[in-house]
Amino acid sequence: MSNFSARLIRWHKSHGRHDLPWQNTSDPYRVWLSEIMLQQTQVATVIPYYRRFLERFPQLGDLAAAPVADVMALWSGLGYYARARNLHACAIAVMTQYGGQFPRDPDVIAQLPGIGRSTANSIATFCFGAHAPILDGNVKRVLCRAFGVEGFPGSSAVEKRLWALATELMPARHGGIYNQAQMDLGATVCTRSKPRCENCPLADICVASARGRTAELPTAKPRRTIPQREVTLLVLRDGDRVLLETRPPAGIWGGLLSLPELPQGADAREWAAQRFACRVVAVSPAPTIEHAFSHFRLRIAPLLLEVKPRPVAMEPNLQWLDLAATADAALPAPVRRILDALQASGSKPLLSRKR
Repeated sequence: MSNFSARLIRWHKSHGRHDLPWQNTSDPYRVWLSEIMLQQTQVATVIPYYRRFLERFPQLGDLAAAPVADVMALWSGLGYYARARNLHACAIAVMTQYGGQFPRDPDVIAQLPGIGRSTANSIATFCFGAHAPILDGNVKRVLCRAFGVEGFPGSSAVEKRLWALATELMPARHGGIYNQAQMDLGATVCTRSKPRCENCPLADICVASARGRTAELPTAKPRRTIPQREVTLLVLRDGDRVLLETRPPAGIWGGLLSLPELPQGADAREWAAQRFACRVVAVSPAPTIEHAFSHFRLRIAPLLLEVKPRPVAMEPNLQWLDLAATADAALPAPVRRILDALQASGSKPLLSRKR
């Protein structure tokens, strides 16, 4: 165990990742932004979003001053939208509470919106040279395999054990390089499937490799039946415009624009005419699509309604938007798929089924 960190630091010099957009900087704004985006999201997916965010919000103050709707629109498609809301809230907190400068103490950083212990420690080690271990998914996998840690890493008992191990292994010097090395090893060598043990600097001391258990460790999350929900979304169309509704802050797609949801058991024509003060000209179904969340699967049945709105005041959470403008709107991925199909079909019904 004594040379665990030294092995990783030596390996990282020649084999680690050194050219990611958020590397080679000690700017906490850029490091923090990348850390939040990388939560439960692959590097290849994050890179274009990261670059677009910095183009739009080059400094922390720019992000804090922007309307949250602009932040959500730029985040659209990246998923786990609470991250975007917390990102904006955190930027405001750093500006108002700390004069625009991230605090240096990882325990203080961890109190900011959307930042947990591991993310706070990453920021502190990469930017301020702190002595603080991290425990993201890649690090958990490396530790579970190297030391034969049994049990699902997401359980409180196993996670507590992994934090103790990570703290014990943390070197007194080069903490940032060591933390990066752990993440790089998990991302490129000690991968979830088909790990390249022959290229691993820990191969001769790895419990999982020695016992042929790399496929068993880390222990998989206990399987459970994923519930399925069904919803009908209304595509109210007036010429080239569609009606969109801002979702409540809490719940799925919180704060995003979405298509109105038809209450269960309601008649679409009657409900839409009354709820949105419009005359419904025609109703036609569109192909059902499915969307998977982390804890359930959503089956969406869109209904296309051709309508003529009445000249009355609209509720503040409703807006008519040109179809061409939806490309820049803060939309959930499945809603964007529906509207993209509608735009591609012109005035024809939605014909293509997308999964």
